[in-house]
Amino acid sequence: MALPNQQTVDYPSFKLVIVGDGGTGKTTFVKRHLTGEFEKKYEPTIGVEVHPLDFFTNCGKIRFYCWDTAGQEKFGGLRDGYYIHGQCAIIMFDVTARLTYKNVPTWHRDLCRDPNLHFVESPALAPPEVQIDMVAQQQHEAELAVAANQPLPDDDDDAFE
Repeated sequence: MALPNQQTVDYPSFKLVIVGDGGTGKTTFVKRHLTGEFEKKYEPTIGVEVHPLDFFTNCGKIRFYCWDTAGQEKFGGLRDGYYIHGQCAIIMFDVTARLTYKNVPTWHRDLCRDPNLHFVESPALAPPEVQIDMVAQQQHEAELAVAANQPLPDDDDDAFE
């Protein structure tokens, strides 16, 4: 799930969505894996930032496209739109802030909401707007009545002579 301006790779890649309340360390987690630095200063993420993170496994290299989302509601941006096609997620919370832990079920519910997709009936379409010519309508009805009163031939073969 590379973004249009990101290079695709020839090894397995996955969209990883990182969510949680503001200030729980989502960006710090990504930076720590990207560069090894540990950011102590808090600056809220606005919208989402996507970073490719490569890992080495016993089966080879893999890449996670980490979608580091805004935790604060006012910077949330598309929020649910960021979860589309997500294949895995990390829900972050701060062990020193009880409220961020209490909000974990809410983040989990938001993440799991899209897989319950199912097909439903098509919505009823509005009827087309048409103008009816009442004079033409009456003429068609009269022609139909005349045709309905015409006698049918007794023998089908007479119609083809």
